[in-house]
Amino acid sequence: MTNRKSLAFTSKRPGKTQQFNFFAINDKPGKEKEVRYGDVVEGEVDEDSFYLVDVPGFGFAKVPDALRTQWSIFLSEYAANRKTLRVVFHLIDARHGPTDEDKNIMKQMGEILPKAVKYVIVLTKSDKNVKGPSAKNTGKVSEVVMNGVNEALKENKVTNAPVILTSAETKLGRDELWKYMRLAAEL
Repeated sequence: MTNRKSLAFTSKRPGKTQQFNFFAINDKPGKEKEVRYGDVVEGEVDEDSFYLVDVPGFGFAKVPDALRTQWSIFLSEYAANRKTLRVVFHLIDARHGPTDEDKNIMKQMGEILPKAVKYVIVLTKSDKNVKGPSAKNTGKVSEVVMNGVNEALKENKVTNAPVILTSAETKLGRDELWKYMRLAAEL
């Protein structure tokens, strides 16, 4: 998304993220590799800057239930009370569809998100459902998975959530995601 592969560590094993990671986007251009968490940087905050927050994968992280509960409480409080929150992206693996944990999060977001906050479903790894993805055939989702997503949205009263197919490898959905991320910069 940011054209900086070194911005965040990624792992082959799902559930590696076990903390909430905050990334400043568009803030202090030219200094992104110099500034570290906790640094005080002189000057004004750029008008189009915003935070991208990476949340642990609740369904995949191998952690005690008590920690998972803490994450859920923090996420609820953050989503309900963060005045500058504009968009919540909920990432779901397009190969498998929504898990029970995804459905719980949908319900939670449907109940607590302020009306001004956009909730967006992002189906990741959409290229993995296609043999030999190419420029013309960048990705798709099985009918079973798509029906499962739509059913989960309906059950959890978030039917107005757009669904975006994405692929990190083919960049499918990247421009569409940025349309929503731009909302975050419009405070």
